[in-house]
Amino acid sequence: MHVGLNLIFLVPGETGGMEVAARELTDALVSAAPEVRFTAFVNRETAGTPGPWDGAVETVTVPVRATNRVEWVRGEQLLLPRLAARAGVDLVHSLASTAPGWGPFRRVVTIHDLIYRVHPEAHAGMRTLGMRVLVPLAARRSHRVIVDSRSTRDDVVRHLRVPEGKVDVVPLGLGRSARPAPLPAAEVRERIGAGERSLVLSLSAKRPHKNLRGLLDALALIPPERRPVLVMPGYPTWHEDELREHARALGLRDDVRFLGWLDARELEGLYAAAGCFVFPSLYEGFGLPVLEAMARGLVVISSDRASLPEVAGDAALLVDPESPAQIAEAIQRVLSDGGLAERLREAGRAQAARFTWDAAARGVLASYERALGSRA
Repeated sequence: MHVGLNLIFLVPGETGGMEVAARELTDALVSAAPEVRFTAFVNRETAGTPGPWDGAVETVTVPVRATNRVEWVRGEQLLLPRLAARAGVDLVHSLASTAPGWGPFRRVVTIHDLIYRVHPEAHAGMRTLGMRVLVPLAARRSHRVIVDSRSTRDDVVRHLRVPEGKVDVVPLGLGRSARPAPLPAAEVRERIGAGERSLVLSLSAKRPHKNLRGLLDALALIPPERRPVLVMPGYPTWHEDELREHARALGLRDDVRFLGWLDARELEGLYAAAGCFVFPSLYEGFGLPVLEAMARGLVVISSDRASLPEVAGDAALLVDPESPAQIAEAIQRVLSDGGLAERLREAGRAQAARFTWDAAARGVLASYERALGSRA
């Protein structure tokens, strides 16, 4: 079998969770199927950068720059089919929700979520419009559709009218690479000016559907004498200004830390120092941050929406994300009840251990076999 991996979307350091998934899955696929030949189709930004496409698999550079949306679409829809045909692949797997609509090979696409459809405010207008065309095209013209969760499968079936039998649910895994030693807690606290107060960590993109505004509302309900410091790392977005203003209006100026990107040791230090991790998102195709926190032994409070109950299981406190009172109560419970916190820490580690990239690779390879078998 010769498989082409469509990585034209990937811009190192700028693609977020989809880059992490692509790197981890590519390594796992190579390990799980040494008899399969893999060719990665990458853009000019990615060519030659460190990654599994820089030695572990063959690489073909598609002559476009993915930071330009028009070039990216041209590369995927026009150039990739020709280059993949020339390379002689049997199947092309597109890993980021869009895919070429034609070519003399079988096609598999991973659709991570339908956020463009369910929460269009999450992205800028032109991107949402483009996804409204490209994602349904990928779902319709691909021979198999892979999704990260049963929740996303149901969305794909309902909104894109894809037959359920064409969809394979393959959960994501947790990273296999070693984590750096965390910064000492005292240093972390000094850097963010937290003193001896409890810390609550919420790590996500600052976009409306992540419901960080609702988390601020919840924090304001906690009496000042018991109120923890809320730490929100992540790259800034247009929505962050709204969040900062909302925090000021709620009188939370001294209770919230808006941080940008952190290096790995700083982030690990925050995980280690925090009393709990809160993920109040209104919609997720999977919810990898929940597992990342659980794997580090951090107590998790999670939204009960979309895929998150599948990922969290009974190892987190699930709350209605649109109820600040529920979120506030959950935060106060886990920070004050040591027995509950310890039970959730143990359950969280066990839950996170169930999700591996080796298992994901086996699920993806099975989807390839179904796609190739459907030729008959």
